[in-house]
Amino acid sequence: MKTTLFRTAAALVVASTVAFFAGHVQASAFAAWQVKNVAWGDTLNVRKYPSSGSQKQAAYPNGTVLQMTGKCTGGIDLFDISGLPDHKQRQLVRYEWCQIWHDPRNDGHYVTGWVYGRYIAPY
Repeated sequence: MKTTLFRTAAALVVASTVAFFAGHVQASAFAAWQVKNVAWGDTLNVRKYPSSGSQKQAAYPNGTVLQMTGKCTGGIDLFDISGLPDHKQRQLVRYEWCQIWHDPRNDGHYVTGWVYGRYIAPY
């Protein structure tokens, strides 16, 4: 009986450890940037595709923290430039579109969208 309880407890510890690290790996798959320099009273539009003419998915005000996938137009990867000073990172994405992972309807269904680099900054 004690052996069975010990094995069950050990299995639970292993399973919870695996779940803990799996959650952290998934969470670190995103770079945190924030909405910045949007005109007072305005919001940053999130588009379905990297184009100002694309369908609007959502809009976020200054200070909103975004989950970036790391992918930007122009071949820029936010993870590759993350070691640079903030102002250099912002300069590199200024005229590019960067992909985010967000829940535009606040219903638990996350999708990708695109924001214009001029209005985001490393968090």
